[in-house]
Amino acid sequence: MEYSHQPVLLEETVRALNIKPDGVYIDCTVGGGGHSAKIAARLDFTGGGGLICFDRDTDAIGAAQKRLSGYPVRLINGNFADMADYGITGADGILMDLGVSSHQLDSPERGFSFHMDAPLDMRMGDSELSAYDVANGYSEGELVKILFEYGEEKYARGITRGIIAAREKAPIKSTRELAEIIKRNVPLSVRGGKNPCRKTFQAIRIEVNDELRSLAKGLEAAFGLLNIGGRMAIITFHSLEDRRVKNAFAELAAGCDCPKNMPLCVCGKTPAAALITRKPITPGERELSENRRARSAKLRVIEKLKRL
Repeated sequence: MEYSHQPVLLEETVRALNIKPDGVYIDCTVGGGGHSAKIAARLDFTGGGGLICFDRDTDAIGAAQKRLSGYPVRLINGNFADMADYGITGADGILMDLGVSSHQLDSPERGFSFHMDAPLDMRMGDSELSAYDVANGYSEGELVKILFEYGEEKYARGITRGIIAAREKAPIKSTRELAEIIKRNVPLSVRGGKNPCRKTFQAIRIEVNDELRSLAKGLEAAFGLLNIGGRMAIITFHSLEDRRVKNAFAELAAGCDCPKNMPLCVCGKTPAAALITRKPITPGERELSENRRARSAKLRVIEKLKRL
């Protein structure tokens, strides 16, 4: 299947990065290379400009290689959380486009989508853990925990009981089997609205790919590599990601933390970053009409002021 992924908030993101022709930029989730192609077109590679692209998905790296073949871009098939291990000395801008890609959702064999029947997989990279392992091997308590925490699923206990009962008869092997179990174990009133499978599939996917730990580690590594005056732009697609990014950015942008009743600052703390976006940038009506999957996207941007 040809790699297809429509970049979200493309113009807004590239504009927010404030590209310098001689700057070095990191695209942590290159996907099909949409954002990177826009960045590369603004760089002077002969004058010091550089672009480093990460992706855990070998399909994405292959697609980006074709898309960016006209530029001397460094492509790394790996987790952006480990970016500090690749000899990168600094960056003037870092982009993270989080979540699952359109290609992954639309490729039945990847097992990400509850709309298509496929083997339970959901691996973005070379993780040994798969969705099959989670659905069939996790204890009842472990399943309830990830559905509550990673899916914010209020019917986690009922869905988990359904999964346990089903796998006692035979292993749950496909996305369709799992989807049917979920639908049978939520209230009737829920089945008629939004697809009740979304939260459980999200939770299992996050667990399989260790996405939130990777995000936390990646945020720390990215800010460490960012040059003074450099910007970090992050696109999130669900509240768990966005909350972590928002809080991390707020902490970096926080100054004095003395008690409010202190007449003068004695802590001496100054902000490490400035918030470029006080509120997240979201897609406009035109983009939403052209790309339904952009509806939950939020872009947040900071600029580095000092080293920690």
